[in-house]
Amino acid sequence: MDRAVIFDMDGVIFDSERAVYNGWVELSRKYGFRDLDEVYIKCIGVNAAATRQIFLAHYGADFPYDRYRQEQSENYHRRYDGGLLPLKPGIRELLAFLKNEGYGTAIASSTRSAVVIRQIEDAGLAPFFEAVIGGETIAAGKPAPDIFLEAARRLGAAPADTFVIEDSYNGIRAACAGGFIPIMVPDMLPPDDEMRRKARRIFRDLTEVRAFFEKRD
Repeated sequence: MDRAVIFDMDGVIFDSERAVYNGWVELSRKYGFRDLDEVYIKCIGVNAAATRQIFLAHYGADFPYDRYRQEQSENYHRRYDGGLLPLKPGIRELLAFLKNEGYGTAIASSTRSAVVIRQIEDAGLAPFFEAVIGGETIAAGKPAPDIFLEAARRLGAAPADTFVIEDSYNGIRAACAGGFIPIMVPDMLPPDDEMRRKARRIFRDLTEVRAFFEKRD
């Protein structure tokens, strides 16, 4: 396949990075731990195991991360399961365009596969994707390129011919390291000098991404 696009999920397809962050803000106020912004920013674009280590490295080994994480997860799913998680503007139109034009599409997310599948099914987006690779299936998470390489393998696509749409620094680093064509659509993190060097293009939103692909075809 010579036309393929790999999507990150959180912060690209769904406005979920902010939803998770807001849940952690509630917990920080409830239990009185500080510096959440400093810690959470480091967790964007990494898998569950790495997130846990980041929290423990900052707050100490006795920080009850697993208990707080479970509470945050329960609150998140109570609020957003069943198709209530907000989509990023323009995602349906972009996916429909790519499908109509014959692009292969996959999701490569640090989130667990079961959660990814449930969320895209709830949103009615599952038919647009030929493959879903979750963070638990790959030993080396982003910024290693392994998850994108596996997605390209499943699509039968060469990295050099495959676009990766990401919002996180680690996602862009991973796409660049794997020889993909990185496109950044910033969410909670604005592009810095490193991102401007490594991303092939930076767009404000998915509507701009769609216009970019329309001009290519």
